[in-house]
Amino acid sequence: MRTTLRWLLSLVVLIGTMSAAGTATAAGPDSAGRDTAGTDAAGQDIKDRVLAIPGMSLIEEKPYPGYRFFVLGYTQPVDHRRPGKGTFQQRLTLLHKDTTRPTVFFTSGYGLSTSPRRSEPTRIVDGNQVSLEYRFFTPSRPQPADWSKLDIWQAASDQHRLFQALKKVYDRKWVATGGSKGGMTATYYERFYPRDMDAVVAYVAPNDVVNREDSAYDRFFATVGTKECRDRLNALQREALVRRAPLQEKYRQWAAAEGATFRTVGSIDKAYEAVVLDFVWGFWQYWGEQDCASIPDAATATDDAVYDTIDAYSGWSFYTDQGLEPYTPYYYQAATELGSPSLRMRHLDGLSRYGYQPAHTFVPDEIPVRFKPWVMRDVDTWVRHNATRMLFVNGERDPWSAEPFRVGRGAKDSHVLTAPGANHGANIAGLTEKERDFATAKLLEWTGVAPAAVKANPDRAEPLARYDARLDKRDLLREPRFLP
Repeated sequence: MRTTLRWLLSLVVLIGTMSAAGTATAAGPDSAGRDTAGTDAAGQDIKDRVLAIPGMSLIEEKPYPGYRFFVLGYTQPVDHRRPGKGTFQQRLTLLHKDTTRPTVFFTSGYGLSTSPRRSEPTRIVDGNQVSLEYRFFTPSRPQPADWSKLDIWQAASDQHRLFQALKKVYDRKWVATGGSKGGMTATYYERFYPRDMDAVVAYVAPNDVVNREDSAYDRFFATVGTKECRDRLNALQREALVRRAPLQEKYRQWAAAEGATFRTVGSIDKAYEAVVLDFVWGFWQYWGEQDCASIPDAATATDDAVYDTIDAYSGWSFYTDQGLEPYTPYYYQAATELGSPSLRMRHLDGLSRYGYQPAHTFVPDEIPVRFKPWVMRDVDTWVRHNATRMLFVNGERDPWSAEPFRVGRGAKDSHVLTAPGANHGANIAGLTEKERDFATAKLLEWTGVAPAAVKANPDRAEPLARYDARLDKRDLLREPRFLP
């Protein structure tokens, strides 16, 4: 079973100066070689200041040159409407640069990376970064879990409460950001608490306003790339269903050897088809036209070649109970508020038994779900008419960008930009030169750190921090289909 390319992922956008007297300073050794990072004029350490916040606890501190990096826990109410009805511990990380710098509030919308990482906005403004684990993702899950308390308002209230606590330490400008579901999360936070952040940068954030109307995705897959590439992908996907019996037997043998089970999805046949139906979507989400030549010719490919190719782009393990369990919170949200895409896939007529299975299929039966269609309509309406200093960055060849956020006449200084040829990894650096300079200048302006040269000429805008191959590394985390 190949594992190195077992991705149907969502990209967690790459996570992520001088100090003034009386403020916490950036990392650096003193004359004796000791680390004086984060001490103020009175000698108070930044760790002490943060841990003085009620409900904040230290899990771990990890060294990183030029920064202080902490893994922390924060006590949150299970229900922000009734804070006295129980609490849980929510994990976060803090990448501390300097309290005189802006702070970027990052979330993936999923679990938390506990390694030092810097998001693109953090590098652009050369700032601090707070990264928050989304509620109900392990271990940030209340026990017992009342799933009715997992919704976008409660999650936005987690961010609001943490922001209020940290703003006393980091009192300069703040920016919310995230990619994919993290971009959605940043947008929802702005909708419910529009006075918290000074700006928002949302990457590749889908906007499923009407869950039952998904023709935009059908149009995307009918036109993306060249016809030759589309036909090659569709043919291999179809071949995997034509050869369902022999390939599913390979799947069954693998599952038996691994101890994999299929209670949540219902059967190995449903899991098999779900993985196959992910194939084309997964290809365009994280690969592209340049990779089409590596897809085997369906007419001549061996069973092993078909099986291994589907595995490489979709991952046979994903729809097992063991693969689904970490993403139950996402599927619950997709089945109750976020919505999920559906494709017609006419080239599979007569072969597909289940079609694109709805999100509730992947939620354990013991967790009740009820879809609330008004939630996304409310967010969409608010963004169109009230967005202020919001930047949406999409990818031209990203399936999730087929249903994007848009801004209308009521929006103020808000922009939707598309990176040409980009997939789900689209970012500001991948925009056209003119739009890249524009977006960078805007972010520097919004956070109050634009150099004089950029104020005079936005075309001279560039990130204030140098690229760091380790710190700016992209973490690739498996995430569900349907997922943003």
